[in-house]
Amino acid sequence: MAINRRDFLKFSAGTGLMLTAGATPGRAATVPQLPKDAVGILYDSTLCIGCKSCMVNCKLANSEPGGALYHKETAGKVPYEFPKGDKIYDAPERLSDKTLCVIKAYKGDEKTAGGDKGGPAFSFIKQHCLHCIEPACVAVCPVAALQKNPETGIVTYNKNKCFGCRYCQVACPFGIPMYEFEKSSPSVVKCQLCNHRYAQGKYSACCEACPTGASIFGKVTDLREEAKRRLALKAGDTYAYPVKRVDGAERTEQVVASYVDHVYGLDEAGGTQYLFLAGVKFDKLGFNPKITNQVYPDFTWDYVSHVPALIGTLLVVGTATRMVTQKLDKKKNDAGKGDAS
Repeated sequence: MAINRRDFLKFSAGTGLMLTAGATPGRAATVPQLPKDAVGILYDSTLCIGCKSCMVNCKLANSEPGGALYHKETAGKVPYEFPKGDKIYDAPERLSDKTLCVIKAYKGDEKTAGGDKGGPAFSFIKQHCLHCIEPACVAVCPVAALQKNPETGIVTYNKNKCFGCRYCQVACPFGIPMYEFEKSSPSVVKCQLCNHRYAQGKYSACCEACPTGASIFGKVTDLREEAKRRLALKAGDTYAYPVKRVDGAERTEQVVASYVDHVYGLDEAGGTQYLFLAGVKFDKLGFNPKITNQVYPDFTWDYVSHVPALIGTLLVVGTATRMVTQKLDKKKNDAGKGDAS
């Protein structure tokens, strides 16, 4: 559909004003506030056997209507990522617009947390959205397509509001949000902690499928206590680890491994609802050591707040350029008509 000059100017001016209105000069420091009933996941890499049941169940559950991988263009299909020339098994190597949860493995020459008594360092690690207590992706989204549930604390995404600016990808310190570049109507894709399953009385599919208790679901306050309890255990002793849910009756008796004395996610980026325990230093497992305890919406605001103003400026400049170009074209055409007569 063609657009005339008046409509174009109205759209450009209106959009420019809307965007520049969002560019405030500063942002007050934020004190992270965990919702009272916030839910999350505790992942203990010392219990993970790398079976990838979490990955399989995640894809199946989230390909259902309401799931984070469901898309009307691919309704009824699970977005598997097959190796080239081999459609036997799903083999994603990293998070993508088709994979919300991925298990990776680390093997190094150093010792585990047990020091000289420990063997060569080896660990699995599970990656997906950490559901920050003060998420940067939510803070920078100009249309509130990404929101944090005030009760559960889950960071959700509304495709109907998103217009594809992808500020969230730039702002996220963990590099989680992905974008569906190949689709005609693309979305931002990230773990939503199986938010669509709660109405069915279910919970996160990855925890539901984990056979060893490496991933357990529950209230963040309970998960924090469980993590601290494990750090206080003595390596070599046995402990009845909860399976699937931190408050569930199912338990598995396991020998306690040597832990790195840190719960990742307790303070990082202001705190997250996805917590980690490991027997190998976290920087070896793919965590960026530059991520501090600073609340990232405060950190990113100084940079991202200038983007709307820049877009508004470009729209104004573009409008002015279009008007000048039209006038020059009109003069050229009028001159051509004069020569022809």
